[in-house]
Amino acid sequence: MRKLTILGATGSIGDSTLNVVAENKEQFSIVALVAGQNVEKMQQLCVQWQPKYAVMATADAAKSLKALLAQTGINTEVMYGEDAMCQVAALDDVDTVMAAIVGAAGLMPTMAAVKAGKRILLANKEALVMSGQLFINAVEKYGAELLPVDSEHNAIFQCLPEEIQTRMGRCDLDNAGVSSILLTGSGGPFRYSDIATLADVTPQQAIAHPNWSMGPKISVDSATMMNKGLEYIEARWLFNTRRDQLQVVIHPQSVIHSMVQYRDGSVLAQMGEPEMATPISVTMNYPHRIQAGVQPLDFTRMSELTFMDVDYERYPCLKLAIDACYEGQHATTSLNAANEVAVDAFLKGAIRFTDISTLNNMVLSNVCTANSSLHSHDLESLLEVDTMARQLAGQLLKEHLL
Repeated sequence: MRKLTILGATGSIGDSTLNVVAENKEQFSIVALVAGQNVEKMQQLCVQWQPKYAVMATADAAKSLKALLAQTGINTEVMYGEDAMCQVAALDDVDTVMAAIVGAAGLMPTMAAVKAGKRILLANKEALVMSGQLFINAVEKYGAELLPVDSEHNAIFQCLPEEIQTRMGRCDLDNAGVSSILLTGSGGPFRYSDIATLADVTPQQAIAHPNWSMGPKISVDSATMMNKGLEYIEARWLFNTRRDQLQVVIHPQSVIHSMVQYRDGSVLAQMGEPEMATPISVTMNYPHRIQAGVQPLDFTRMSELTFMDVDYERYPCLKLAIDACYEGQHATTSLNAANEVAVDAFLKGAIRFTDISTLNNMVLSNVCTANSSLHSHDLESLLEVDTMARQLAGQLLKEHLL
């Protein structure tokens, strides 16, 4: 039986993970649940799953959860803060950690799980976007097992030979006969919209993804295709690719989740419903398949599969991310930080949809012309870059966009 800590238990990935556990109760047990400030939902999860530990982001949220659990007689130990998150990610009696905290907040708990040598089910792409080679080096040093959960990366993973699946971050695509990886993206809700109208897009429109059910931040990232840019950076590190081996393709139907092209002309594609339970189940019991509660595709009801080149005028955030990927770790760390600030401002109605890419570009331009100390590859320095980029984004937001 695999024993789980779920980082991001109250989010959409947490929901899907627990659904897979419910389908396979004899194979998994929940040791710890970690969440932000959604006390009501965490209380419901604690009643249902009765984990040994529950961790909230803040002291106030933890206090509220304790009070609710006391009324139900649940003996779950409640903690709070980043240190507690790291503690339950590294518990001796946990062997598998679902890393699904959205954004930079997920980096330290995920790294704690890596240093404890756990099986890491990586749904937090920011861990690799922010720390890249440092993260991959730590996985190797501490004997952790890294398995990708994002639907695109999991699709690529499934289309690759076992020799690569078991060497995430250190694989040799050339030796495996791989010529290129095709990273698919739906194009979001505005793929056919007049570019001139994008400045007037509302948060409600941006969140309404045509294919996937996701949280607000990731949904906005999908609309700008920054999400695909972050996935591009993640894929570069996971699969150890060169620039000529990694390509983004627009696939509006989200049926093919990504593809791998081989030297002999063969292309392997992973297909399925746009449902995260499938890639989650693949990683949870790898290398064996389990029930995910997802219906298989019915090809007789499928109308068409279409593909398009990326229009970078429509998706400037994607271009920024691809360029940052080859600029250096300081660039991707800064871009991720700036984007979190920009998306938050957009969701609050403070800036326009098109201002997201403007702010990201302004921060990236400033950081990439800064002093050489930003190129440091130790975790403390990268966290300093993250903080500096957030402060700069806030300053530029006030000076130029608000």
